[in-house]
Amino acid sequence: MSFFGLSESVFRFGSFALIFAIMALAETLFPKRERRFSRTLRWTTNFGILLTDYVAVFIFTFIGMVTAVGAAAYAEHMQWGLLNNIDLPIWLEWLIAIVVLDFVIWAQHVATHKIPILWRLHRVHHSDEDIDASTAIRFHPIEILFSVLVKSAAVLVLGPAAGAVVVFEAFVNGSALFNHANVKLPQWADGILRSLFVTPDMHRVHHSSINRETDSNYGFGLSIWDRIFRTYIAQPEKGHDGMTIGLDEWQGDGPSHYPWAISLPFRNPPHTSDEDRAQ
Repeated sequence: MSFFGLSESVFRFGSFALIFAIMALAETLFPKRERRFSRTLRWTTNFGILLTDYVAVFIFTFIGMVTAVGAAAYAEHMQWGLLNNIDLPIWLEWLIAIVVLDFVIWAQHVATHKIPILWRLHRVHHSDEDIDASTAIRFHPIEILFSVLVKSAAVLVLGPAAGAVVVFEAFVNGSALFNHANVKLPQWADGILRSLFVTPDMHRVHHSSINRETDSNYGFGLSIWDRIFRTYIAQPEKGHDGMTIGLDEWQGDGPSHYPWAISLPFRNPPHTSDEDRAQ
């Protein structure tokens, strides 16, 4: 499978690297918030977690775990899934696939906040005390493996083309890099974009230390699900400059270090239980 003459893996890595580079430059030129912690230290940690994620996925696919793209190819071969059994124009099939899979990712994200054992994993992402494009890659490897299984199961049921899955993953990964970026957009641009897509200002609310705000704005790609399910909050209570990023129970230098972050799921919060936080 190729895209613009590139293999699937080169296309996915290339799109990620290009979007990350653009966001990193934009953060340097047009920052929204002042950094609290060393970017070098945080980026080292966050990219270290990303590398660990790649190793985990490689090992588990080597021993038989199916990725979402692999699941799509298998579903097509077996003629499993809704879209493999109805006749639609290619453009409509791909559009349905992208929208439905985006909803699946939204629902999975909600689950990681509501189910205590999943919150233990997901709090690695939320423990970052600055938010920028590198936060988008800060997910514990066990959560990444869980996400792969969720997407693969959804693909087997839906039956999208493998190409549509590749495009979706490039879209959602690029969207995550964009909406985690510490970028100041003109208010008019933010207003137009967030009518359909998740913007940095919209997603930053989700990284607030205030529980009510953390439990809002779950979208990564499309903003429509939070509006439909009434989990949308337009602006943070204390404003973007005054809000605290991260988790109240873990503030300080610890979250910026790789050993601290990778071991976080196996430690209990000092002040509040997972059951209290995951509500």
